[in-house]
Amino acid sequence: MTAPPVQAYRALVKELQFHNHRYHVLDDPLIPDGEYDRKLLQLQTMESTFPTLVDDDSPSHRVGGKPLSEFSQISHSLPMLSLENAFDSKALMDFDRRVAERTNEKEKVDYVCEPKLDGVALSLLYRDGMLERAATRGDGATGEDVTANARTIRSVPLRLQGDSPPNLIEVRGEVYIPHKDFDRLNSLSDKVGDKKFVNPRNAAAGSLRQLDSKITARRPLVMSVYGVGLLESAVKPNTHFETLVYLKQLGFLVNSHVTVATDIFQCENFYKALAEQRASLPYDIDGIVIKVNSLDIQRRLGTVLRSPRWAIARKFPAQEEMTRLLAVEYQVGRTGVITPVGRLEPVFVGGVTVRNATLHNLDEMARLNLCAHDTVIVRRAGDVIPKIVRVVKEYRLPNARVIKFPQYCPVCGSDIEQLPDEAAVRCTGGMSCPAQVKQAINHFVSRKAMNIEGLGVKLVEQLVDRGHVQSFSDLYRLDMDTLCSLERMAKKSSDKLLKSIQASRKTNLTKFIYALGIREVGEGCAQILASRFKSLEDLIEGPLEELVEIGGVGPVVARHIVDFFSESKNITVINELRAIGLKFDHVINEEAMSRPLEGQTWVITGNLDSMSREDAKVALQNLGAKVSSSVSAKTTQLLIGSNAGSKLEKAKLLEVPLMYEKEFAILLMSQQAHPRLNVEK
Repeated sequence: MTAPPVQAYRALVKELQFHNHRYHVLDDPLIPDGEYDRKLLQLQTMESTFPTLVDDDSPSHRVGGKPLSEFSQISHSLPMLSLENAFDSKALMDFDRRVAERTNEKEKVDYVCEPKLDGVALSLLYRDGMLERAATRGDGATGEDVTANARTIRSVPLRLQGDSPPNLIEVRGEVYIPHKDFDRLNSLSDKVGDKKFVNPRNAAAGSLRQLDSKITARRPLVMSVYGVGLLESAVKPNTHFETLVYLKQLGFLVNSHVTVATDIFQCENFYKALAEQRASLPYDIDGIVIKVNSLDIQRRLGTVLRSPRWAIARKFPAQEEMTRLLAVEYQVGRTGVITPVGRLEPVFVGGVTVRNATLHNLDEMARLNLCAHDTVIVRRAGDVIPKIVRVVKEYRLPNARVIKFPQYCPVCGSDIEQLPDEAAVRCTGGMSCPAQVKQAINHFVSRKAMNIEGLGVKLVEQLVDRGHVQSFSDLYRLDMDTLCSLERMAKKSSDKLLKSIQASRKTNLTKFIYALGIREVGEGCAQILASRFKSLEDLIEGPLEELVEIGGVGPVVARHIVDFFSESKNITVINELRAIGLKFDHVINEEAMSRPLEGQTWVITGNLDSMSREDAKVALQNLGAKVSSSVSAKTTQLLIGSNAGSKLEKAKLLEVPLMYEKEFAILLMSQQAHPRLNVEK
């Protein structure tokens, strides 16, 4: 038997990788497409004859593999954060001011400006130079495993370039489709009778999430990288720009418009220059991204909620179009807010066909002074949410009728109210209003709440409309006969839903607090409350003064919490859920966190490298400690970062125990492994 031509095979793989990089990354091909195709066919023939030759980085893997039944989930080692938006120069200057306030006044802060590509975020993980996995952004913490699809993208290297690739690197970037390729894709769709794509972003998103990677391979996807999550390498860039240069050396596509700005004014000039080029660029952008260049300063600035303090997106002005108002309808949310929605003659705005636009509230309706069948200007605010911004009164019909806000709830007929300090108008019907019941149920069963899979919006509508569900507890009384009587519900899907409902009986305090739908209590706030209070009873009895002092809550949310639990009907709902066996008093699973620092008072001083001071404060509060701004004889511990000042001197004088940042990191890790860990004074 003939021996496999290992050397010839590896040489051909390397040659094809070289030409692939020249074509798809450098946009500078050395050979014609026909010659590349012949060499690829030669490679495929060798792999067919000698299957043992095939390596993971073979260019033949670009064509896709067997279809998947579903995507698996991948947890990001470091969260893929969202960016704060700046819609004008003032917001950009405010960002620069905040950066300056949090850095040493003697430090010079440079920025890196990049086009904000209008695509889909993707994370790539390489181990020892080989592509190991790819994941979508998802919710920032967990994404979908799209490795098979990512392998088909020509600008994604299967093997990193260079003789000494990093041991581990997670690269982040944006997947998009260039304009010319998008037009060609839609042209092909026309020829075969397929539905045309609305815009390049939707086409890219749909292509990346195909269960059949062969379909993805036929889509003209491009990935441009913009940063790194994890990095274990002998090469240690000191700046963001150096990181991008390093990524380019490894074989990634980096946008050619990236530039370094010495101050925020140069960033604004870059924004204006790119705005003028926007229409002529070969791909869609919706603004620019501005990042602090120094990685050290980035680390010290840290993050707030889901956004980094060291980056911001300067958005382009929203695009506008003119259309006709067909009608105004009114939607009732789970807290009773009545939102007017304009139904429009379909119009193409900012890359999508818009049929509906928000009118926000009664005050906005009064400002616009809408009449039936008015001609209106529609804008996609932030290039996302369609909004009616003004009426073209010159086109108003003679004797046009003014559209008035309803005097009663359009769903249940209850009285409506508008509090003096609010713009929102609310239905007073509460859970007697079917619209509020539906929205409350949808929130209660959502993934971040009770996570009841299979109970979608349409099914909730049927259950409420037919009188099967009027409160949360009714969900746990559903049976097979009831579910099978509903549209599109067979025995198998009904059984699956009942099992999901049963599984939700055991949850954690964070999810249950969030599921209750307390006004302005989001997932993060629910987690803070669950960590602060030992049980739901403790939260219910928590005085307003205590809630106000909790970081991440504040006076407005604290008042909503107190008001919610002071309503007897809400306590009745909670008692009903307890009666049918729901378990939610204690935090469980990975989210479990004890309070070993209960009763202790900590103070933070200096600059922390591994996290921001705000993140350290939240971590301490989650462990039960009170965080004070000043050192006293009652201080339990002083957490010390770099450049510590007078607080450290005072702590030494008062003999307050000291803890440095490395020790604090060990404490946090130990807390996860040993829930009863304590730190004694």
